[in-house]
Amino acid sequence: MRKGMNRTNHIKERRTGLLRIGDLGRLTGKTVRALHLYEELGLLKPIRRTSGGFRLYEAGAIERVRWIDLLNATGVSLHEIQHLVQAWWSAELGPEAMHELRGLFQRKLDQTRHAIRRHQQLERELLEGLSYLETCRVCGTRESVAGCITCQQDHGMPGEPVLVAGLMSSPDRAVRPAARAGFVRVEDVHPSSGLGVAGPAPERSDRKPERSHSLP
Repeated sequence: MRKGMNRTNHIKERRTGLLRIGDLGRLTGKTVRALHLYEELGLLKPIRRTSGGFRLYEAGAIERVRWIDLLNATGVSLHEIQHLVQAWWSAELGPEAMHELRGLFQRKLDQTRHAIRRHQQLERELLEGLSYLETCRVCGTRESVAGCITCQQDHGMPGEPVLVAGLMSSPDRAVRPAARAGFVRVEDVHPSSGLGVAGPAPERSDRKPERSHSLP
């Protein structure tokens, strides 16, 4: 019986244009928990509650939630939005409130443009990396990744892109195996290791070493 009454009330609410919190969440893509948080911060208020305690919102709440979401996407935190709303309604003069709002929008516009430039640079870096790696798809070598460091394949660019070069210059590069058997790259030879370019073998001497006369 109670379930039937709730369904009847729900139908009446829809006819009057009122929304329950679950309906509002589905229409805006927000969780019930998020909507509860908006209410706690004073950013969203139900118009009334049902006899069963369900929150009811006007249709305008949909645009209200979308406004909060849009402002939040620009980098304004929920607490900053809360402060903005409080400052707006407590301002003595309209022009002053508009001036503060304009300053906020300008700062967020500058930050957004900076982020766009940064992401455009990242896009270029990723495109260059993908273009370089495209040639590797048809590489027929059977060498280990050490061979990639000394790769002579034409990748269509003067050098490795930053994202690829950074991997090849990783700290563990010095302990990688040589690119080819019997081949040691000069940069992999540490001065203190005693290795170097092989020279002529030292001449053997038939002379016996002299005894040392130093006292023990």
